[in-house]
Amino acid sequence: METVRVALDARTYPVHIGAGVIDAEALYRPHLRAGRIAVVTNPVVGALYLERVQAALARAGASPAIEILVEDGERAKSWPGLDRVFDALLAARMGRDGLLVALGGGVVGDLAGFAAAVYQRGIPFLQVPTTLLAQVDSSVGGKTAVNHPRGKNMIGAFHQPAAVIADVGTLATLPERELRAGLAEVIKHGFALDAALVAWLENNMERLLAREAAALTHVVRRSCELKASMVAADERESGARALLNFGHTFGHAIELGAGYGVWLHGEAVAAGMAMAAELSVRAGLLPAVDAERVRRLIRAAGLPAAGPALAPERYLELMAGDKKAAGGRARYVVLQKVGRAILRDDIDERVAREAIAASVEGAPAAAAR
Repeated sequence: METVRVALDARTYPVHIGAGVIDAEALYRPHLRAGRIAVVTNPVVGALYLERVQAALARAGASPAIEILVEDGERAKSWPGLDRVFDALLAARMGRDGLLVALGGGVVGDLAGFAAAVYQRGIPFLQVPTTLLAQVDSSVGGKTAVNHPRGKNMIGAFHQPAAVIADVGTLATLPERELRAGLAEVIKHGFALDAALVAWLENNMERLLAREAAALTHVVRRSCELKASMVAADERESGARALLNFGHTFGHAIELGAGYGVWLHGEAVAAGMAMAAELSVRAGLLPAVDAERVRRLIRAAGLPAAGPALAPERYLELMAGDKKAAGGRARYVVLQKVGRAILRDDIDERVAREAIAASVEGAPAAAAR
C-alpha cells in the first residue's frame, strides 16, 4: 500500500492506494464514530463490493451500515438522487455523529459527498472509489456536486473526505469504456502539470490498457500527488487549482449538449483537451506539434480527439455558464507547453470559434489529424 497525504492543516487526510485495501479494516477504524454508518453505492458496484466493505467495517468494530442504492450513471447526480440519500438518512435517524461512505465512481462520490456536506450542516465521509476516473481525480480534493439542466456540477460544495481508500484491484471489473474514460484524467494531469508523466504515458499506455497493477498504481499515485499539491495550495479553486480543469470547459459543454450520460465524462474531457490544445495553438501559445502530441495520446488511450458536430455558437452558448467565467468573460485553461497549463481570459471569441470548428467530428482539420 502507498499513501499520499492531502495537506490541509487540521483537515489533512490520507489517500491509501493499493490492491486489496478495500478489505483493510485498519483503514476504516480511525474514522468510525459513535453514530450510524451509511454506504451510498449503485446496484452495479454494490453487487461487487458492498459485502466486502460491510465486512471490513464489521471487523473494524462498526454496527451494520445503512445501505443506500442510487441510480447507476450520471442521472443519479440530480435533486431526486440527492433526496433519495436524504430520505434514507432521515428514516434511519442518522445524527451528526454519523459517517457516510461513498462506494463507487465519480457520480457516487460527488453525490454522497454533497449529501455529507449539507446533511445536518455537515457530516464526515469516506471516499472508496472503484473507477479509475474517481481514483485519479474526483475522489481527491473535496469538490462535490449535482448537475442542473443548465450546467454540469453547478450545485455543490467543497467538503473534504476524512480519507480515500483507492483499491486498484477494483479496476479489474471496470468495463473497458470506463477504464479508457479514466485515462483521460490521467492524461489531463500530465499535459497540465507534469511533462514527465506525459512521456511515461506515451511509453506505457499498453500496460495501462492491459490493467497491469504496477502501472495502474503508478498513475493513481502520481495523479493523486499532483492533485494533492494543487488542493493544498488552493483548496477552493480561486487560483492555481483551476488548471486541473484543462479540457473541462469544452468537455462539460459536450456532456450538456449531448445529454448527460451519452458521452462519459472522461470521453468528453478527452475531446475537450483536443479543443483546448487547438485553441492554444490558434492563440499563439503552443506549437502545433505539441497539440498533435495531445491528440495522439488521447487516441492511444482509445478516446475521442474530436467533439460532437455541434455549431461553434452552440458550444459557446453551453460554456457561457462555466464556473471559471469571471466578470462576464470566458476564461480558458490552455497550454503554454507540455506540462504547463495557464488560465487566460483574453482570448478572442473568434479564435475560440475557429478552434471549435476545427475540432469537431467531420471537420476537415480534425479528420486530417
